[in-house]
Amino acid sequence: MSKTIAVIPGDGIGPEIMSATLRVLDALDCGLNYEFVDAGMVALDKHGELLPQATLDKIAERKVALKGPLTTPIGGGFTSINVTLRRHFDLYANVRPAVSFPGTKSRYQNIDIITVRENTEGAYLSEGQTLSEDGETAISMIRNTRTGSSRIVRYAFELAVKKGRKKITAVHKANILKTSSGLFLNVAREIAKEYPQIEFNEMIVDNTCMQLVMKPEQFDVIVTTNLFGDILSDLCAGLVGGLGLAPGDNIGTNAAIFEAVHGSAPDIAGKGIANPCALLLAAADMLDYLDMVAKGDQLRQAIRATVELDHAQVTPDLGGKGSTDSFADAIVKRIKG
Repeated sequence: MSKTIAVIPGDGIGPEIMSATLRVLDALDCGLNYEFVDAGMVALDKHGELLPQATLDKIAERKVALKGPLTTPIGGGFTSINVTLRRHFDLYANVRPAVSFPGTKSRYQNIDIITVRENTEGAYLSEGQTLSEDGETAISMIRNTRTGSSRIVRYAFELAVKKGRKKITAVHKANILKTSSGLFLNVAREIAKEYPQIEFNEMIVDNTCMQLVMKPEQFDVIVTTNLFGDILSDLCAGLVGGLGLAPGDNIGTNAAIFEAVHGSAPDIAGKGIANPCALLLAAADMLDYLDMVAKGDQLRQAIRATVELDHAQVTPDLGGKGSTDSFADAIVKRIKG
């Protein structure tokens, strides 16, 4: 059975790592077809807008998209494309796995943490941000809802059950942000009672940061609000070697977008040395979402084996002497046996 997904190649190194990723997906024989759409600076140059309606329509039609890194121009009048996509499709769950890979430059081994971040509300509300006329006072609103908190916490618990995880930590700042963060924490406590098989823990965000650095093995699944999740997921990526190994899954009821969470890296675009791992790992998560779990696991195992055993073929940021293409070629070779 074939499935057509929307593909956004992206800006900077995006087209290079997307080409490598699609080549690997083809080697897996997943029955995927690709419909390419534009967003970011490429779309601005071609269509006069960062996120054309035709792109939104195609994602809505295909319901699943694989996205390379996008560049949002700096300056007034330009809204984050990623935030716009998340809100347009109500992609309320941002899932960020952080898993150690042997042979990479990281301070820890055997890290396996999933951060589940609320993706649509919290502190990232553009309509709640104001600046006084004299430029002296900036105000930003935090809005958490019971509905938003409930669905992200429940998503985290259901994910834990599905993946055989044992523990969930709800991260908050309810000691200070007694209303917005307090609502989230109260909802998490209520929902945790419905899942007695999952150990439930709660932790203040600043302590969480310290504990992640000192004793990261105590964490399994983290669930938290938008701003805290944005920060903690990057911290977790740092535990395993950086954003080059960090996939991001944006999940909603009617659509899902899988992406590399790093930037478009224009300084190395066209040099053939961009690490495709983050996008490849996002593609593996996409296969899980499409009920091709065995294919997703096969892809992760091929990436892991290539990084560990074909180290000369990986990109320089991982300590190898290879290129984007040689990295992908080595993964394809392992997949094909």
